[in-house]
Amino acid sequence: MENQINYRKAKNWQIALSQMNSANAMCFYILMTYVSYVGNAGYGIATAIMGTILTFSRILEGVLNPVIAVFVDKFNTRFGKIRIFLFGGWLIQSAAVLLLFIWGSGKGHGIILFVVMYVIYLFGYAMNNVAGQIMGPVMTNDPEQRPMVGVWATVYSYFAPMIMTILITMVILPKYQNTYSVEMLSTSCIVTVTISLVFIILACIGVSETDCPENFEDVAATNNEKVSFKDMVSLLGKNKAMQTYVISASAVKLANQVGSQSIVSTMMFGILIGNMQLSTLISVIAMLPSIVFAIIGGKYAGKHGSRKAISFWSFVSLIATVLMTVFLLTINTRTITVAVLPTIVYFVLTLAVNGTKMGVTAATTSMSADVVDYEKDRSGKFIPAVVTATYSMIDRLVSSLATVITMGCVALIGYETTMPQPNDPMTNGIKYLTVLLLYGFPIIGWIISIICMKISPLSKEKMAEIQAKGQKK
Repeated sequence: MENQINYRKAKNWQIALSQMNSANAMCFYILMTYVSYVGNAGYGIATAIMGTILTFSRILEGVLNPVIAVFVDKFNTRFGKIRIFLFGGWLIQSAAVLLLFIWGSGKGHGIILFVVMYVIYLFGYAMNNVAGQIMGPVMTNDPEQRPMVGVWATVYSYFAPMIMTILITMVILPKYQNTYSVEMLSTSCIVTVTISLVFIILACIGVSETDCPENFEDVAATNNEKVSFKDMVSLLGKNKAMQTYVISASAVKLANQVGSQSIVSTMMFGILIGNMQLSTLISVIAMLPSIVFAIIGGKYAGKHGSRKAISFWSFVSLIATVLMTVFLLTINTRTITVAVLPTIVYFVLTLAVNGTKMGVTAATTSMSADVVDYEKDRSGKFIPAVVTATYSMIDRLVSSLATVITMGCVALIGYETTMPQPNDPMTNGIKYLTVLLLYGFPIIGWIISIICMKISPLSKEKMAEIQAKGQKK
C-alpha cells in the first residue's frame, strides 16, 4: 500500500538544517536551568519563592503556546510564516535573557522586574517553539523520511547541551571559583545568545524552500473551516491517539525535567561525585556515542512505526535506569572519577541511559507528526500548529511541576534560602534525594509510557491506511 502513495518529501540537507532550531532551543534551555541561581544571586529571591515563580511561569508558557498556535495557523504571508516566527521568537528570547542575566541582575532590582523579564522570555520561546514544531509535518509525510526529522532534532537536542555544558561547567565556571555568581551567569548568557544565533540562521535556511504559501494550502483546504480553540477541546476529548501521546510524552518529560535541573546536576557532579569538571566531562563523553542510538531509533521507528518504537525504547530505558539507580545506591559515589572500576561502570551506565533515552525521543518526535495526520483523517482538519501546541500546553502544565518538585525537595534537606554549590559536603540526605530526582522519577515515567503505547491506535498499519485515504481525497 505504501508504495502506491505519493508522499511529500524534503531534501535530507533541508531536514538536517531546519532541525537546528532544536539546538537553538536547547542553548536557551541550558541557560535557563540556571535561572534559579540568577534569581537568587542577582535579584535576592529565596529558593522556595523561586520554585513557585518558575512553576507558574511554566503554566503561563503552556497557555501561551495554544494561543500563538491558533494565530500561526491563521497567519499567512507571501513570504511564508515559519521563518517569521522562528527568528522573531529568537529575537524576543535573546533580548529577554540579556535583560534578565546582565542588564538587570545584581543591581538591586527585585522580584517584579525578574518576573516581567521572564514572561517576555516565555513569549519569545512560545513563538519559536510553535514554529519549530510544525516544520516536520509540513516538510514531509513520508513514513520512512519522517522519523529522520526526529533523529536530527534529537541529535541537536543532545549535541547543543554538550557544547553548552562544556563551555559553562568546564570553561566559564572555573574562572569564577566554581561559584554560580552574577558575573559567571552574565558571561554564560552572552555565550548562549551568540551560539544560538548561528543555529537559528541555519534553521531558517533549511526551511526556506518549504516555508511558502502553497505548502500551507492543506490548512486552508480543510473546507475553509476556521481553526478555533474548540479544535483543541475536540482534539483532547475525541482523539485517542492524541490522548495516549500526550500522557506518555508528558510523563517522560516531567520525569526528565526533574532530573535536568541545574541544582540536581550540581548535587550529582559537584557534591556526590566531588569533581564537577571531571564528572561532567565523563558524562559528556558518554553522551557522544549515544547519539548513534538516535539514528538507530529513527530507523527503528521508520521500519516498525512510532508506537512500537516508543514502547521498545521505553522498556530498554527502564532497565538501564534501574541499573544506574542500584549502582549509585550501593557504592561510595566519591570513588567515581577516582577508582577505575566505578568510573568505567558509571560511564557505561550513563551511555546506556542517555542512548536509550535518545531512541525514545526520536520516536516521540515522529509520533507528533503521526498525530497531525490522524487528526486530519478524523476531523478533516490539517492543523499542525494546533496539534503541536495543544500537546505543548499539556506538556508545560505537567512539566511545570518539575521545578517546584526539585525546589521543594531541596528545601526539605536544608537549602531554604540558598542554592547547592559544588563545594558543599555530601550527606545521606543529599545522596538519596539526588538519586531519586535524577533516576527515580524517570523510572515511573517509562512505566507510564509503556502502558500508554499499549493502547495507542497509531500502529504502522493504521498510518499507512491514513496516508492512502489522504491520497484518494
